[in-house]
Amino acid sequence: MAVDAHITDPALVAALETSRASCEQALALVDLVSQASAAAPNETLPLSALTEISKQQKLLTTNIAHLRGLHRSAHFRARETKGQTAEARHEVDVLHLQLQNLYYEQRHLKGEISACESFDHTYQSLPLIPVDEFLAAHPEHANADENALLEARINHERKEREALEQQRLELQKRKQALITENKKRRDDLANLDKDLEKFIDAAKPIQKLFEKVV
Repeated sequence: MAVDAHITDPALVAALETSRASCEQALALVDLVSQASAAAPNETLPLSALTEISKQQKLLTTNIAHLRGLHRSAHFRARETKGQTAEARHEVDVLHLQLQNLYYEQRHLKGEISACESFDHTYQSLPLIPVDEFLAAHPEHANADENALLEARINHERKEREALEQQRLELQKRKQALITENKKRRDDLANLDKDLEKFIDAAKPIQKLFEKVV
């Protein structure tokens, strides 16, 4: 698939279209000069031919100037994108740190569960929050009997752990999405820079030819 198909930014699309048009115009101008020179190999080019060549050269110069402006704009946008990428990378780093903390907490909770499963114990030995704290947060269980209260505390612990796991999964998805988007932007900008550099290099011989003709 062509590189252009991946570029959707209007400024980059305009730069590519102008680059392509300038390239076509330059080739057409080279053909025009070649045809005029072939028609009169040992004579001075006719005034009409010189006028047309000059006209086309001015148009090409205008397009190249426009292309330079678009390139400069793209460069500034790339710098801005790099800044945004740095901010996004910082956000990803923060999310990664939070994720590591969640992993640490998850490992800690798994360790607690493993320790409880390794020893004979009763339900009262489960690592639940104290009864006073649970009742303060859930006063609707204040009049529940001992078994119902224990079941409610166990359900509360389960919900807390499920919420932590859901938060971890959401952070992981968000991190992956940011990494994918940043990579796409870097690839688009890198490809545009390469195309512009190639065109500028290719235009140098044409410029020298204009200088000889004029």
